[in-house]
Amino acid sequence: MSVNREAIGAKARSWAVPVVQFLAAILIVFVAKGAIAEPFYVPSGSMEPTLLIGDALLASKYPYGYGTASLPIQINLSETGRVFGETPKRGDVVVFRWPGDSSQAWVKRVVGLPGDRIQMRQGQLFINDRPASLRPDGIGEAEDESGSSEPAYRFIETLPGGVRHAIFKLRDNGRLDNTPEVRVPPDHLFVLGDNRDNSADSRVPVREGGVGLLPVDNLIGRADAVIGSWDLGIRRQPVWTWLSGFRLARFFTSVR
Repeated sequence: MSVNREAIGAKARSWAVPVVQFLAAILIVFVAKGAIAEPFYVPSGSMEPTLLIGDALLASKYPYGYGTASLPIQINLSETGRVFGETPKRGDVVVFRWPGDSSQAWVKRVVGLPGDRIQMRQGQLFINDRPASLRPDGIGEAEDESGSSEPAYRFIETLPGGVRHAIFKLRDNGRLDNTPEVRVPPDHLFVLGDNRDNSADSRVPVREGGVGLLPVDNLIGRADAVIGSWDLGIRRQPVWTWLSGFRLARFFTSVR
C-alpha cells in the first residue's frame, strides 16, 4: 500500500497555518496587555463619584514605565525597579498592586509626590501646608457594595497645579478627617479615594487594611478611560430587567 506523502504534507500544512495564526494572536494580545493597556473592574465605591461600582477601566501602562507589578500575569519576583519609569502627576488616577496582597489591583488618586508634606485638617486636604480648595457642588448619591445608597455632599476639589475633580463627603468629622502631617519618602506616593469617608487609602496603614504610603514599584498604570459600566444593584431586580443596568452614558468616557 503506497502512501501519498505530498497529500500528508499538504494536510499537515493546512493544520499548521491556523495554529500559528492562533498562537500569534495570543502573543499579540499578551504583548498589548503587558505593554500598552489592561482592563480592570471597579468593585468598590471608594472612588465615587469619579468611578462607580461596576465600571470597567482601561489602565495605560506606558506613562509610568514597566516593572514587576505591571506584568500581565502575577509572578512573585523581587522588585528590581522600573524600566522607562516616570513619576505620576498630581491628580492622576492610578491602578496599583495593593501592598498587602499583590494579587489585588486597587485604584486611587495621587495627591502627594515624593518630598510632599500631606495632612487632612477637618476634612480638607493640605499639601505642603497649602489647602486644596473645595467648592460645594450639590448633593450626590454614594453607593456601597450591597447596592444601597445614601446622600453625599459633593465638592469640586482643586489640587496645586490646577487639577480639578469631584469628591464625596458623607459626613463631617469623619475618622480620617484629621491626620498627622506625613512627608512622602522617595519612590513613594500618597493616594486618596475620591469618596473621602469610604476609602482605605494612604491615610490608613497596610496593617489596618489601607494602602499606606504607596511604593512606585507597585504601579500598574494610569486609569485613562471607562470602557463599560453596569449597575450591580440591578441584580436584585428580575433577570429580564438586567439589560437596563448598562450605564451607556459612561461607555468610552475619560477618567478625570
